[in-house]
Amino acid sequence: MKKTLSIILLSAMVMGITFTAKAVELVGAGATFPYPLYSKMFDTYYQLKKVKVNYQSIGSGGGIKQLLSKTVHFGASDAVMEDEEKAKAGIKVHHIPTCFGADAITFNLPGVTKMNLTPDLIADIFLGKITSWDDKRIAKVNPKIKFPKMPIVVVRRSDGSGTTYIFSDYLCKISSEWESKVGRGKSLNWPVGIGGKGNEGVSGLVKQTPGSIAYVELIYAIGNKMPVASVQNLSGNFVYPSIQSVSESANIELPDNTEVSITNTNAKNGYPISSFTWILVYDDLSVLKMKDDEAKAMMNMLWWMIHDGQKLVKPLHYAPLSPAAVKKAEGLLKSVKLNGKNILK
Repeated sequence: MKKTLSIILLSAMVMGITFTAKAVELVGAGATFPYPLYSKMFDTYYQLKKVKVNYQSIGSGGGIKQLLSKTVHFGASDAVMEDEEKAKAGIKVHHIPTCFGADAITFNLPGVTKMNLTPDLIADIFLGKITSWDDKRIAKVNPKIKFPKMPIVVVRRSDGSGTTYIFSDYLCKISSEWESKVGRGKSLNWPVGIGGKGNEGVSGLVKQTPGSIAYVELIYAIGNKMPVASVQNLSGNFVYPSIQSVSESANIELPDNTEVSITNTNAKNGYPISSFTWILVYDDLSVLKMKDDEAKAMMNMLWWMIHDGQKLVKPLHYAPLSPAAVKKAEGLLKSVKLNGKNILK
């Protein structure tokens, strides 16, 4: 038998045939906010470990729904799961932070490439109370800019979105009218505006609509060479969204589960519309009927994402996890089990 096997292997070598183990395939779905980063991470990890990830960039709401229906191995969200969603899960779902990002306010205004916006201006524009770019309140905080007499066209998400949750969470903190009339959530009953699907769809609408304004994840504005506004923070400073200003916003004490909002930061130079983004995993992967090799492959990949994978974060204009956030994420990953046994040692 051994002699026969040796002959087969030798023949294969002569013929140039190689035998490789089948790659593990994982399925995830959710946030468009970190999609450019996740796409790069998953491709890089496949080259390293031959673990293939099919990630569906369908929005945080869709990712949570697929996780709850147990059709994916992991979800992804820019918003903490709501209590009702956690109850539907049946068991604990861990929120594993992967990076920090920013909702940028982008616009398409002929002749204008930069502007300052105060919290009250942002709220009133998206409430539909300020309708023209030559409004005196906009001019007051931008005295050196000549704004055209042009209608403001609000563009927002049409799908369930963590990007929307971050933006509405910020607006609830700075506007009592927004909180009472609209509120926070992944999907909203918008007072005004036209909808686009995903950060990609919103970016596309803004580019083709003069006079438009929208919120998108920063990388989408940068990737499409779209201008973004500086936003006044709690300290009164107008702050441009960047890796540094997002990192300053994230410099807070974290709970063990990392389920925290960092919008409307009190950091002096922090950008006020910043947030974590999370990978969502069940506490015990046996609820997904995952095999041992699949569970180990996924947990090793997530461990890599919060360590070596962080080298990919800054080049794509996200802010890397702080040492404190990495430590919290490590604790969460070590608690994940398969059939009651911890996967990572």
